[in-house]
Amino acid sequence: MPSFASLPNASQASAVQPDAAARPAFRIAINGYGRIGRCYLRALHEAGLSEHFRVVAINEPADLASIAYLTRFDSTHGRFPATVDCTEDALLLGDRAITVSHAHTPEEVDWAALEIDLLVECSGQYGSRSELARFLKAGCPRLLLSHPGNGAEDVDATVVFGINHAQLDGREGLVSNASCTTNAVVPVLELLHREIGIEQALLTTLHSAMNDQPLIDGYHHTDLRRTRSAMQSIIPVSTGLARGVERLLPQLAGRVKAKAIRVPTHNVSAIDMVLTLSRDIAPGEVNRLLRDAAEGCHRGLLAYSDEAHASIDFNHDPHSAIVDGGQTHSIGPRMVNLMVWFDNEWGFASRMVDVTRHWLAIAAGGADTNGSN
Repeated sequence: MPSFASLPNASQASAVQPDAAARPAFRIAINGYGRIGRCYLRALHEAGLSEHFRVVAINEPADLASIAYLTRFDSTHGRFPATVDCTEDALLLGDRAITVSHAHTPEEVDWAALEIDLLVECSGQYGSRSELARFLKAGCPRLLLSHPGNGAEDVDATVVFGINHAQLDGREGLVSNASCTTNAVVPVLELLHREIGIEQALLTTLHSAMNDQPLIDGYHHTDLRRTRSAMQSIIPVSTGLARGVERLLPQLAGRVKAKAIRVPTHNVSAIDMVLTLSRDIAPGEVNRLLRDAAEGCHRGLLAYSDEAHASIDFNHDPHSAIVDGGQTHSIGPRMVNLMVWFDNEWGFASRMVDVTRHWLAIAAGGADTNGSN
């Protein structure tokens, strides 16, 4: 039995590989070209999908020289695996030009003229339905959000790929890819609740530093803890993870609590889960269920390992979650403690790619090329 189940090479950016059947290319634009926007573009490229899912436009207020530079060189994920250059108004990836605009509002871009099939909204600046609808009114046919939105009523669907992506029928205009933590925890909770039953869940996210924290103390946020230096302290912050879980798994409503702690690392996060189960169970049975899912129904989305890991081992890992089997403990007959790792940038961007493929294929009236994870 391998000690590291269902973990492909880091270059596998998507949970599924591209199908061989030829089809017309879909046209995609990215609004907000920060960490997730750049990872999304790169994930398409590394998965070999950029011919069929072509990023044709980027809207980002930063100057084009900086955009090209941060595409070419990435402190976390390394150099872009293709030549990167720019002209006066385009980012060049190899021989392909991506039009770049620098608008600050949705209405400033003529999205209709770009003839896009999808806008990937990665700025995080728009959360309500009225704000997001501005993109639709400005000519975007559909939006995929890199955040949960303000509430369930603000989007047509919130999707965790592998759990509920099959609910999409192609008629949606606003779809959320949930959050990186929701994508990491929901496959584990759904599986264990279905197979065993969960009475209560306490989730503690240990999350790498983010850009809403300063390098040194400063007036950076209304949350006073987030005014403190990201690289000098372990910092508790607020989290909407419990709401996100209950949005995807309503059968667990009222049973989930969550808290989050930022830690001074640049990438890769973990979730410490304390679960009260519905029946007596040994830790080995929990690990077997998760390992079997990693090798079977959740292959490519969930991984399992019983080796001795540190967080850096999962940098640029495309899975939504990696269960650390060596950190599974029992606390009495029905309480279990789990540790789940996830690359909060790359894993999440890889799921955005999967949702892109599925949603656009369904919207175009084609087959679901993602399979049925």
